[in-house]
Amino acid sequence: MDRVDVPRVLVIGLDPYRVPGPWDPEPAARAIRAGLAEFDAHGVGVRTCLIGLDGSDDVGAVVGEALRAHPWECVTVGGGLRHSDEQVELLEQVVNLIRRYAPAAAIAFNRTPDTTYEAAARWIG
Repeated sequence: MDRVDVPRVLVIGLDPYRVPGPWDPEPAARAIRAGLAEFDAHGVGVRTCLIGLDGSDDVGAVVGEALRAHPWECVTVGGGLRHSDEQVELLEQVVNLIRRYAPAAAIAFNRTPDTTYEAAARWIG
């Protein structure tokens, strides 16, 4: 998903539709859309890199490609990657990919999907 003409922020998180389990992904998807709308409202370009936990992604390739696509000012890592002990290795992989492919970018963490702009705004001009 691309917002505004020149992206400055990359949001890396979990694709709620590709997280296994008996749960309704729509509330999380709505919250992600609401959070991204704040970038539009503030005229800040954003792109997302949503990865699945269903085994369909080569995380290193998908995240690496997104990180190399643009010189990011900030990379925001979503809570789905941080709030689960089961995802600690995935979080480490993502953080190390950010360090490798976007070393000049600030790294931000949102509290919830709808605070993603707020997290990035702490680090961008």
